[in-house]
Amino acid sequence: MTLPARTARAAAKSRVAVLGGGVAGLTAAHELAERGFEVTVYERRALGGKARSMGVPGSGTGGRPDLPGEHGFRFFPGFYQHVPDTMRRIPFAANGNGVWDNLVSVPDARFSRAGGDDIHAVLGSGALTTATPEGMRESLGSMISTLLKMPPEEGLFFANRLLVFYTSSDARRLEQWERTSWLDFVQGHERSHEFRALVSRTLTSLLVAAKDDMASVRTIGTMGEQFLGNPLRIGFDGALDRVLNGPTNTAWIDPWVTMLRQLGVRFEVGAEVRGLETAGRRITGARIVTADGTAETVTADHFVVALPAERARDLWNADILSAWPELAKMSRLYTDWMNGIQFYLRRGTTLGAGHSAYIDSPWSLTSIAQNALWARKLPEYGDGTVADCLSVDISDWNTPGILFGKTAKECTPEEIARETWAQLIAHLNDREEVLRDADLHSWFLDPGITWHADRGENSNADPLLINTAGSWDARPEPHGGVENLYLAGDYVRTNIDLATMEGANESARAAVNKLLDVIGSDAPRCRTYTLYRAVELEPLRRADAADFAAGRPNRFDIQF
Repeated sequence: MTLPARTARAAAKSRVAVLGGGVAGLTAAHELAERGFEVTVYERRALGGKARSMGVPGSGTGGRPDLPGEHGFRFFPGFYQHVPDTMRRIPFAANGNGVWDNLVSVPDARFSRAGGDDIHAVLGSGALTTATPEGMRESLGSMISTLLKMPPEEGLFFANRLLVFYTSSDARRLEQWERTSWLDFVQGHERSHEFRALVSRTLTSLLVAAKDDMASVRTIGTMGEQFLGNPLRIGFDGALDRVLNGPTNTAWIDPWVTMLRQLGVRFEVGAEVRGLETAGRRITGARIVTADGTAETVTADHFVVALPAERARDLWNADILSAWPELAKMSRLYTDWMNGIQFYLRRGTTLGAGHSAYIDSPWSLTSIAQNALWARKLPEYGDGTVADCLSVDISDWNTPGILFGKTAKECTPEEIARETWAQLIAHLNDREEVLRDADLHSWFLDPGITWHADRGENSNADPLLINTAGSWDARPEPHGGVENLYLAGDYVRTNIDLATMEGANESARAAVNKLLDVIGSDAPRCRTYTLYRAVELEPLRRADAADFAAGRPNRFDIQF
């Protein structure tokens, strides 16, 4: 990026402290550095945040790298556009499109049931008629019924609920559907067990890492517009479901950090932010404790807080809240746990090259087998005997399991591994022997989970922001009453409105754009993207705006 000389000189005089080195912090640093700012990133643990991968300590022998571990597997839906745009700008070996070329398509998904036949759904299949609401309802209902093996009437009912949302105006989405849970919207309590297990519970946890009884209709419905209401992938960056072709740090984070260093970004890893100092309506410094335990105050012209919501809100002192009172609402934002465990196997699995969801598993498990998708195969890691890695996300840490009768929060790491393995076996081995105890080489639990024997419970260094109905009002804008303070993180208001890497990236771009506005820079603004809506339904959305203003329901919101 080439800046006008005047802009480049102005930016060179501005020092920016980015507090936090996850996806939001690295994105902010990237955009600022390209515009000539002097940037320092302060991160207490490891660059990449929850998106990073890490080696299993001591597992590599014979010159091989350690086995790859991670916070939990991640995927990059085709409707993500901010993260892929960043990836294209990160050089990687001979890749013509940089890191973006390390994304590979995932062809299908598996819904595994204990005591029942598994469902294999081909992603992106089905043709949707979008010319008329009736055509959309019938074709979408048929597609859902076929893919998920549901009774036609329930597929049609669900399609009609989607149509209600798709034809809702912005006012109804923000006022009514923002305050309604997805479970209530799809009438999950009134439908069959199969309906709730597949459509309400599993799709939300698998596709958007949300909880059906807590997440808002506005958020989940918006995701439905992308996954189910956009079969032609209009506005998509690529295939419906994509993953990286190797460990995240190797395929993305490490090349990113290398590029940022080349742009002049400085990194202070091991620096924990303890507080902010203020004078009037400005931040004058950030109090940090360095890796060696030294306390110091860092100064800058601008401060971008790119910390998770639960850590950022602890920084808001009385002066900050007085200048920016809306930040007090962040106390209403809710976090819960979603962490991963990797099982390393001595033989490959037969699960296919896609994500698997374990319907009715008490801990709401989802997984992906990684060896088939990675360019560098698992036998090249560790001791050379690992043939595959089953990376599993545990989404429910509050429900007792089948082996010990305890929640995941109450289990030791060994018990978590045994319980998770038992739930996988219960779902996968009810028809054939997919997993064998003899094939289990070892396992690795997200290091963010720490067991406290004296309390009989775990703590979690990396909780996840959970979307809840009505939480939009508690999410802040990227800039407010404090002149030189900007917010970047998946809790900030974004178009995607979900705790994701895409939301973190989008929020960082918005923060940088606000900073450029504040200083009057003529540097190019960070590009931002919007999500797809079927243009054929726009007349119905306009009509719904009048219906909502008059207190009438959406015209498709009928008993079905």
